[in-house]
Amino acid sequence: MKKSLVLAMAMALGVTASAYAANPFSDVPAGHWAYDSVNKLVEAGVVDGYPDGTYGGDKLMTRYEMAQIVAKAMAKGADVDKLAAEFADELDTLGVRVANLEKKADNVKITGEIRYHYADTDGDTAGLDGWETKLRSRIWINGQINDDWTYTGMIQNEQDFGNDQGEENTEFQRAYVNGKLGGVKVQAGRYNLQLGDKNVYDTRFDGVQLSYGKDVKLTAGYGEAHQNKTDKSKYNADETWYAEVSGKLSKLGLMAGYYDFSNVKEVEDVDDTIWAVGADYAFDKNVKLGALYLNGDQDGYNGSDDGYVITASYKGAKASDPGSWGLVAKYYDQGMSTYIDHTMNGKADSLRTAAYEGFKGYSVFANYTFAKNIVGQVEWYDLESKEGSVDAETLWTQVVFTF
Repeated sequence: MKKSLVLAMAMALGVTASAYAANPFSDVPAGHWAYDSVNKLVEAGVVDGYPDGTYGGDKLMTRYEMAQIVAKAMAKGADVDKLAAEFADELDTLGVRVANLEKKADNVKITGEIRYHYADTDGDTAGLDGWETKLRSRIWINGQINDDWTYTGMIQNEQDFGNDQGEENTEFQRAYVNGKLGGVKVQAGRYNLQLGDKNVYDTRFDGVQLSYGKDVKLTAGYGEAHQNKTDKSKYNADETWYAEVSGKLSKLGLMAGYYDFSNVKEVEDVDDTIWAVGADYAFDKNVKLGALYLNGDQDGYNGSDDGYVITASYKGAKASDPGSWGLVAKYYDQGMSTYIDHTMNGKADSLRTAAYEGFKGYSVFANYTFAKNIVGQVEWYDLESKEGSVDAETLWTQVVFTF
Protein backbone atom coordinates (compact mmCIF):
# COMPACT_ATOMS: atom_id res chain seq x y z
CA MET A 1 0.00 0.00 0.00
CA LYS A 2 1.39 3.41 -0.93
CA LYS A 3 2.17 5.97 1.79
CA SER A 4 -0.36 8.50 0.45
CA LEU A 5 -3.11 5.90 0.29
CA VAL A 6 -2.55 4.74 3.88
CA LEU A 7 -2.67 8.32 5.17
CA ALA A 8 -5.70 9.22 3.04
CA MET A 9 -7.65 6.23 4.26
CA ALA A 10 -6.81 6.97 7.90
CA MET A 11 -7.74 10.64 7.53
CA ALA A 12 -11.01 9.74 5.81
CA LEU A 13 -12.10 7.83 8.89
CA GLY A 14 -11.77 11.04 10.86
CA VAL A 15 -10.26 9.77 14.13
CA THR A 16 -6.73 9.31 15.40
CA ALA A 17 -5.14 6.07 16.58
CA SER A 18 -4.58 5.37 20.24
CA ALA A 19 -1.00 6.12 21.24
CA TYR A 20 -0.93 3.04 23.46
CA ALA A 21 -2.54 0.49 21.14
CA ALA A 22 -0.36 -2.42 20.07
CA ASN A 23 0.23 -2.88 16.37
CA PRO A 24 -0.31 -6.55 15.42
CA PHE A 25 1.94 -6.53 12.33
CA SER A 26 5.56 -7.63 12.65
CA ASP A 27 6.64 -5.67 9.57
CA VAL A 28 5.27 -2.31 10.87
CA PRO A 29 7.34 -1.63 14.04
CA ALA A 30 7.03 1.42 16.28
CA GLY A 31 8.73 4.37 14.62
CA HIS A 32 7.71 3.26 11.11
CA TRP A 33 6.30 6.20 9.11
CA ALA A 34 2.96 4.38 8.67
CA TYR A 35 2.72 3.01 12.24
CA ASP A 36 0.01 5.36 13.53
CA SER A 37 -2.08 5.23 10.34
CA VAL A 38 -1.94 1.45 10.02
CA ASN A 39 -2.66 1.11 13.73
CA LYS A 40 -5.75 3.27 13.33
CA LEU A 41 -6.99 1.20 10.36
CA VAL A 42 -6.55 -1.99 12.38
CA GLU A 43 -8.48 -0.59 15.33
CA ALA A 44 -11.26 0.52 12.99
CA GLY A 45 -11.46 -2.98 11.50
CA VAL A 46 -10.59 -1.77 8.00
CA VAL A 47 -7.42 -3.90 7.45
CA ASP A 48 -6.68 -7.43 8.64
CA GLY A 49 -3.25 -8.17 7.22
CA TYR A 50 -2.04 -11.58 6.03
CA PRO A 51 -2.30 -14.96 7.81
CA ASP A 52 1.44 -14.90 8.62
CA GLY A 53 0.96 -11.81 10.81
CA THR A 54 2.42 -9.30 8.35
CA TYR A 55 0.89 -6.17 6.87
CA GLY A 56 2.63 -6.58 3.49
CA GLY A 57 3.08 -2.89 2.82
CA ASP A 58 5.62 -3.55 0.06
CA LYS A 59 3.33 -5.93 -1.85
CA LEU A 60 1.07 -4.88 -4.69
CA MET A 61 -2.57 -5.40 -3.69
CA THR A 62 -5.08 -6.95 -6.04
CA ARG A 63 -8.12 -4.87 -6.96
CA TYR A 64 -10.29 -7.27 -4.98
CA GLU A 65 -8.16 -6.77 -1.83
CA MET A 66 -8.44 -3.02 -2.24
CA ALA A 67 -12.21 -3.30 -2.75
CA GLN A 68 -12.50 -5.14 0.57
CA ILE A 69 -10.67 -2.29 2.34
CA VAL A 70 -12.89 0.30 0.65
CA ALA A 71 -16.00 -1.65 1.67
CA LYS A 72 -14.92 -1.76 5.32
CA ALA A 73 -14.06 1.94 5.25
CA MET A 74 -17.51 2.73 3.85
CA ALA A 75 -19.07 0.77 6.70
CA LYS A 76 -17.22 3.02 9.16
CA GLY A 77 -18.59 6.14 7.49
CA ALA A 78 -15.44 7.15 5.62
CA ASP A 79 -15.79 9.57 2.71
CA VAL A 80 -14.32 7.35 -0.01
CA ASP A 81 -16.80 8.00 -2.84
CA LYS A 82 -14.08 8.25 -5.51
CA LEU A 83 -12.55 4.94 -4.43
CA ALA A 84 -16.01 3.34 -4.31
CA ALA A 85 -16.64 4.46 -7.88
CA GLU A 86 -13.24 3.17 -9.05
CA PHE A 87 -13.80 -0.27 -7.49
CA ALA A 88 -17.56 -0.48 -8.18
CA ASP A 89 -17.37 -3.80 -10.04
CA GLU A 90 -15.25 -5.44 -7.35
CA LEU A 91 -17.54 -4.10 -4.61
CA ASP A 92 -20.50 -5.56 -6.48
CA THR A 93 -18.97 -9.05 -6.26
CA LEU A 94 -18.99 -8.77 -2.46
CA GLY A 95 -22.75 -9.35 -2.57
CA VAL A 96 -24.58 -9.13 0.74
CA ARG A 97 -21.73 -7.25 2.37
CA VAL A 98 -22.09 -4.39 -0.09
CA ALA A 99 -25.88 -4.45 0.24
CA ASN A 100 -25.47 -3.95 3.97
CA LEU A 101 -23.08 -1.06 3.39
CA GLU A 102 -25.54 0.61 1.04
CA LYS A 103 -28.21 0.47 3.73
CA LYS A 104 -25.85 2.14 6.19
CA ALA A 105 -24.67 4.75 3.71
CA ASP A 106 -28.14 5.80 2.53
CA ASN A 107 -31.44 5.11 4.26
CA VAL A 108 -33.43 5.39 1.01
CA LYS A 109 -32.44 3.96 -2.37
CA ILE A 110 -34.26 4.60 -5.66
CA THR A 111 -33.83 2.31 -8.68
CA GLY A 112 -35.75 1.89 -11.91
CA GLU A 113 -36.61 -0.24 -14.90
CA ILE A 114 -37.86 0.60 -18.39
CA ARG A 115 -39.29 -2.13 -20.62
CA TYR A 116 -40.40 -1.84 -24.23
CA HIS A 117 -42.26 -4.80 -25.71
CA TYR A 118 -43.91 -5.82 -28.96
CA ALA A 119 -46.25 -8.81 -29.20
CA ASP A 120 -48.04 -10.41 -32.15
CA THR A 121 -50.73 -13.08 -31.64
CA ASP A 122 -52.32 -15.26 -34.30
CA GLY A 123 -55.53 -16.86 -33.02
CA ASP A 124 -58.70 -18.27 -34.54
CA THR A 125 -61.31 -16.52 -32.40
CA ALA A 126 -62.23 -12.98 -31.39
CA GLY A 127 -59.74 -11.34 -29.04
CA LEU A 128 -56.90 -13.74 -29.92
CA ASP A 129 -55.68 -12.13 -33.15
CA GLY A 130 -53.70 -8.90 -33.18
CA TRP A 131 -50.61 -7.05 -32.01
CA GLU A 132 -49.62 -4.69 -29.23
CA THR A 133 -46.67 -2.54 -28.25
CA LYS A 134 -46.17 -0.80 -24.91
CA LEU A 135 -43.62 1.06 -22.83
CA ARG A 136 -43.57 0.21 -19.12
CA SER A 137 -41.63 2.27 -16.57
CA ARG A 138 -41.13 1.27 -12.94
CA ILE A 139 -39.61 3.25 -10.09
CA TRP A 140 -38.60 1.26 -6.98
CA ILE A 141 -38.17 2.87 -3.57
CA ASN A 142 -36.30 0.92 -0.88
CA GLY A 143 -35.95 2.25 2.64
CA GLN A 144 -34.22 1.00 5.77
CA ILE A 145 -36.54 1.12 8.79
CA ASN A 146 -34.05 -0.39 11.25
CA ASP A 147 -31.51 -3.23 11.34
CA ASP A 148 -34.25 -5.85 10.89
CA TRP A 149 -36.96 -4.15 8.83
CA THR A 150 -37.10 -2.59 5.36
CA TYR A 151 -39.76 -0.94 3.20
CA THR A 152 -40.30 -1.40 -0.56
CA GLY A 153 -42.59 0.55 -2.85
CA MET A 154 -43.04 0.55 -6.63
CA ILE A 155 -44.81 2.96 -8.99
CA GLN A 156 -45.60 1.77 -12.52
CA ASN A 157 -46.51 3.74 -15.62
CA GLU A 158 -47.62 1.97 -18.81
CA GLN A 159 -48.07 3.68 -22.19
CA ASP A 160 -49.83 1.98 -25.10
CA PHE A 161 -48.32 2.67 -28.54
CA GLY A 162 -50.50 0.13 -30.36
CA ASN A 163 -54.22 -0.26 -30.93
CA ASP A 164 -55.06 2.04 -27.99
CA GLN A 165 -52.35 4.56 -28.87
CA GLY A 166 -51.99 7.34 -26.34
CA GLU A 167 -53.66 5.44 -23.52
CA GLU A 168 -51.61 5.28 -20.33
CA ASN A 169 -52.04 4.58 -16.64
CA THR A 170 -49.96 5.01 -13.51
CA GLU A 171 -50.41 2.81 -10.44
CA PHE A 172 -48.76 2.37 -7.07
CA GLN A 173 -48.35 -1.40 -7.46
CA ARG A 174 -46.11 -2.41 -4.54
CA ALA A 175 -46.00 -1.28 -0.92
CA TYR A 176 -44.73 -3.74 1.67
CA VAL A 177 -42.36 -4.27 4.57
CA ASN A 178 -39.88 -7.09 5.18
CA GLY A 179 -38.49 -8.01 8.56
CA LYS A 180 -37.84 -10.67 11.18
CA LEU A 181 -39.69 -11.77 14.28
CA GLY A 182 -37.29 -14.09 16.04
CA GLY A 183 -36.28 -16.70 13.46
CA VAL A 184 -39.33 -16.04 11.24
CA LYS A 185 -39.12 -13.77 8.17
CA VAL A 186 -42.17 -11.57 7.64
CA GLN A 187 -43.48 -9.83 4.51
CA ALA A 188 -46.63 -7.73 4.70
CA GLY A 189 -48.48 -5.31 2.41
CA ARG A 190 -48.97 -5.41 -1.36
CA TYR A 191 -46.22 -7.60 -2.83
CA ASN A 192 -45.69 -9.78 -5.90
CA LEU A 193 -46.57 -13.42 -5.23
CA GLN A 194 -45.46 -16.41 -7.28
CA LEU A 195 -47.11 -19.74 -6.47
CA GLY A 196 -46.37 -23.12 -8.02
CA ASP A 197 -43.29 -21.79 -9.86
CA LYS A 198 -45.54 -19.08 -11.41
CA ASN A 199 -47.90 -21.72 -12.87
CA VAL A 200 -50.66 -21.21 -10.29
CA TYR A 201 -50.40 -17.49 -9.55
CA ASP A 202 -48.00 -14.68 -10.51
CA THR A 203 -49.14 -11.14 -9.78
CA ARG A 204 -49.93 -8.70 -6.94
CA PHE A 205 -51.15 -9.91 -3.57
CA ASP A 206 -52.42 -8.01 -0.52
CA GLY A 207 -51.59 -9.88 2.65
CA VAL A 208 -48.95 -11.19 5.01
CA GLN A 209 -46.39 -13.97 4.48
CA LEU A 210 -44.25 -15.87 7.00
CA SER A 211 -41.14 -17.90 6.09
CA TYR A 212 -39.01 -20.18 8.23
CA GLY A 213 -35.98 -22.35 7.55
CA LYS A 214 -33.08 -22.44 5.12
CA ASP A 215 -32.23 -25.95 3.87
CA VAL A 216 -35.89 -26.88 4.28
CA LYS A 217 -38.04 -23.76 3.91
CA LEU A 218 -41.69 -23.36 4.90
CA THR A 219 -43.63 -20.37 3.55
CA ALA A 220 -47.26 -19.56 4.39
CA GLY A 221 -49.48 -16.57 3.74
CA TYR A 222 -52.98 -15.12 3.96
CA GLY A 223 -54.69 -12.25 2.18
CA GLU A 224 -56.46 -11.21 -1.02
CA ALA A 225 -55.36 -12.27 -4.49
CA HIS A 226 -55.63 -10.06 -7.58
CA GLN A 227 -56.55 -11.15 -11.07
CA ASN A 228 -55.68 -9.24 -14.21
CA LYS A 229 -59.27 -8.75 -15.35
CA THR A 230 -61.06 -5.64 -16.61
CA ASP A 231 -63.41 -5.65 -13.62
CA LYS A 232 -60.91 -6.33 -10.83
CA SER A 233 -63.46 -5.81 -8.05
CA LYS A 234 -65.51 -8.71 -9.42
CA TYR A 235 -62.66 -11.16 -9.87
CA ASN A 236 -60.42 -10.50 -6.87
CA ALA A 237 -60.38 -13.45 -4.49
CA ASP A 238 -62.16 -12.59 -1.24
CA GLU A 239 -59.89 -14.80 0.85
CA THR A 240 -56.70 -16.66 -0.03
CA TRP A 241 -54.50 -19.03 1.96
CA TYR A 242 -51.28 -20.57 0.70
CA ALA A 243 -48.40 -22.69 1.97
CA GLU A 244 -45.29 -24.10 0.31
CA VAL A 245 -42.45 -26.27 1.60
CA SER A 246 -39.23 -26.69 -0.37
CA GLY A 247 -35.76 -28.15 0.08
CA LYS A 248 -32.75 -29.64 -1.68
CA LEU A 249 -31.04 -33.04 -1.68
CA SER A 250 -27.72 -32.44 -3.42
CA LYS A 251 -28.69 -31.53 -7.01
CA LEU A 252 -32.36 -32.44 -6.53
CA GLY A 253 -34.84 -29.76 -5.51
CA LEU A 254 -38.27 -30.68 -4.13
CA MET A 255 -41.41 -28.65 -3.35
CA ALA A 256 -45.04 -29.09 -2.36
CA GLY A 257 -47.76 -26.44 -2.21
CA TYR A 258 -51.32 -25.91 -1.02
CA TYR A 259 -53.38 -22.95 -2.28
CA ASP A 260 -56.94 -22.08 -1.30
CA PHE A 261 -58.80 -19.32 -3.21
CA SER A 262 -62.35 -18.00 -2.78
CA ASN A 263 -64.53 -16.23 -5.40
CA VAL A 264 -62.20 -16.54 -8.38
CA LYS A 265 -62.00 -16.84 -12.17
CA GLU A 266 -64.85 -16.43 -14.61
CA VAL A 267 -67.63 -17.63 -12.29
CA GLU A 268 -68.50 -15.63 -9.16
CA ASP A 269 -68.66 -17.24 -5.70
CA VAL A 270 -66.59 -20.25 -6.79
CA ASP A 271 -63.87 -21.66 -4.53
CA ASP A 272 -60.79 -23.38 -5.85
CA THR A 273 -58.26 -25.42 -3.87
CA ILE A 274 -55.06 -26.40 -5.69
CA TRP A 275 -52.34 -28.86 -4.68
CA ALA A 276 -48.92 -28.98 -6.32
CA VAL A 277 -45.83 -31.17 -6.07
CA GLY A 278 -42.66 -30.58 -8.05
CA ALA A 279 -39.03 -31.54 -8.49
CA ASP A 280 -36.07 -30.21 -10.44
CA TYR A 281 -32.60 -31.60 -11.07
CA ALA A 282 -29.51 -29.47 -11.78
CA PHE A 283 -27.19 -31.49 -13.99
CA ASP A 284 -24.57 -28.76 -13.58
CA LYS A 285 -24.53 -24.98 -13.01
CA ASN A 286 -26.00 -24.40 -16.48
CA VAL A 287 -28.58 -27.13 -17.15
CA LYS A 288 -31.73 -27.82 -15.13
CA LEU A 289 -34.80 -29.97 -15.75
CA GLY A 290 -38.02 -29.67 -13.71
CA ALA A 291 -41.53 -31.13 -13.49
CA LEU A 292 -44.62 -29.90 -11.64
CA TYR A 293 -47.93 -31.73 -11.07
CA LEU A 294 -51.08 -29.80 -10.13
CA ASN A 295 -54.54 -30.83 -8.98
CA GLY A 296 -57.44 -28.41 -8.53
CA ASP A 297 -60.94 -28.44 -7.09
CA GLN A 298 -63.56 -29.11 -9.81
CA ASP A 299 -66.24 -27.00 -8.13
CA GLY A 300 -67.76 -24.77 -10.85
CA TYR A 301 -65.42 -25.83 -13.63
CA ASN A 302 -67.06 -28.90 -15.17
CA GLY A 303 -64.07 -31.22 -14.74
CA SER A 304 -60.50 -30.78 -15.99
CA ASP A 305 -59.02 -30.85 -12.51
CA ASP A 306 -55.34 -31.70 -13.02
CA GLY A 307 -52.31 -30.62 -14.97
CA TYR A 308 -48.53 -30.68 -15.30
CA VAL A 309 -45.68 -28.44 -16.49
CA ILE A 310 -42.25 -29.59 -17.74
CA THR A 311 -39.38 -27.04 -17.77
CA ALA A 312 -35.87 -27.25 -19.24
CA SER A 313 -33.41 -24.36 -18.88
CA TYR A 314 -29.87 -23.55 -19.98
CA LYS A 315 -27.81 -20.75 -18.46
CA GLY A 316 -29.55 -17.33 -18.27
CA ALA A 317 -28.89 -13.70 -19.10
CA LYS A 318 -27.60 -11.56 -16.22
CA ALA A 319 -28.04 -7.79 -16.38
CA SER A 320 -24.61 -7.25 -14.80
CA ASP A 321 -22.81 -9.57 -17.28
CA PRO A 322 -22.74 -8.36 -20.93
CA GLY A 323 -22.76 -11.25 -23.38
CA SER A 324 -24.51 -13.66 -20.99
CA TRP A 325 -27.51 -15.51 -22.40
CA GLY A 326 -29.98 -18.28 -21.70
CA LEU A 327 -32.71 -20.56 -23.05
CA VAL A 328 -35.91 -21.88 -21.43
CA ALA A 329 -38.44 -24.35 -22.85
CA LYS A 330 -41.76 -25.30 -21.21
CA TYR A 331 -44.59 -27.70 -21.94
CA TYR A 332 -47.97 -27.03 -20.30
CA ASP A 333 -51.07 -29.17 -19.86
CA GLN A 334 -53.21 -27.39 -17.27
CA GLY A 335 -56.87 -27.93 -16.50
CA MET A 336 -58.99 -24.88 -15.84
CA SER A 337 -58.97 -25.37 -12.08
CA THR A 338 -55.16 -25.68 -11.78
CA TYR A 339 -54.33 -21.97 -12.08
CA ILE A 340 -55.71 -18.62 -10.99
CA ASP A 341 -53.57 -16.05 -12.82
CA HIS A 342 -50.72 -17.27 -14.99
CA THR A 343 -49.67 -13.80 -16.30
CA MET A 344 -47.51 -15.49 -18.95
CA ASN A 345 -47.07 -13.48 -22.13
CA GLY A 346 -48.94 -16.18 -24.05
CA LYS A 347 -52.76 -16.22 -24.12
CA ALA A 348 -53.40 -18.86 -21.45
CA ASP A 349 -56.11 -16.84 -19.70
CA SER A 350 -57.93 -16.17 -22.98
CA LEU A 351 -58.12 -19.93 -23.62
CA ARG A 352 -59.57 -20.62 -20.18
CA THR A 353 -63.37 -20.36 -20.16
CA ALA A 354 -66.17 -22.55 -18.84
CA ALA A 355 -66.30 -24.17 -22.28
CA TYR A 356 -62.62 -24.61 -23.08
CA GLU A 357 -61.44 -26.32 -19.87
CA GLY A 358 -57.91 -24.86 -19.68
CA PHE A 359 -54.97 -24.99 -22.07
CA LYS A 360 -52.00 -27.00 -23.31
CA GLY A 361 -48.98 -26.28 -25.49
CA TYR A 362 -45.40 -25.07 -25.26
CA SER A 363 -43.23 -21.98 -25.00
CA VAL A 364 -39.58 -21.19 -25.79
CA PHE A 365 -37.62 -18.21 -24.40
CA ALA A 366 -34.21 -16.81 -25.35
CA ASN A 367 -32.55 -13.89 -23.56
CA TYR A 368 -29.29 -12.00 -24.05
CA THR A 369 -27.47 -9.15 -22.26
CA PHE A 370 -26.42 -6.62 -24.92
CA ALA A 371 -24.63 -4.33 -22.47
CA LYS A 372 -24.57 -3.89 -18.72
CA ASN A 373 -28.17 -3.45 -17.51
CA ILE A 374 -29.66 -3.87 -21.02
CA VAL A 375 -31.31 -7.26 -21.58
CA GLY A 376 -33.36 -8.45 -24.55
CA GLN A 377 -35.75 -11.41 -24.66
CA VAL A 378 -37.75 -13.24 -27.34
CA GLU A 379 -40.60 -15.60 -26.40
CA TRP A 380 -42.70 -17.92 -28.56
CA TYR A 381 -45.97 -19.52 -27.38
CA ASP A 382 -48.01 -22.16 -29.19
CA LEU A 383 -51.08 -22.84 -27.02
CA GLU A 384 -54.51 -24.38 -27.56
CA SER A 385 -57.61 -25.12 -25.48
CA LYS A 386 -57.81 -28.55 -23.82
CA GLU A 387 -61.29 -28.97 -25.29
CA GLY A 388 -62.48 -27.66 -28.64
CA SER A 389 -60.25 -26.14 -31.30
CA VAL A 390 -59.30 -22.69 -30.02
CA ASP A 391 -55.59 -21.89 -30.29
CA ALA A 392 -53.23 -18.93 -30.12
CA GLU A 393 -49.64 -18.46 -31.29
CA THR A 394 -47.82 -15.49 -29.75
CA LEU A 395 -44.47 -13.89 -30.53
CA TRP A 396 -43.35 -11.65 -27.66
CA THR A 397 -40.21 -9.49 -27.80
CA GLN A 398 -38.86 -7.07 -25.21
CA VAL A 399 -35.83 -5.08 -24.15
CA VAL A 400 -35.36 -4.07 -20.50
CA PHE A 401 -33.16 -1.25 -19.19
CA THR A 402 -32.42 -1.14 -15.45
CA PHE A 403 -30.82 1.71 -13.53
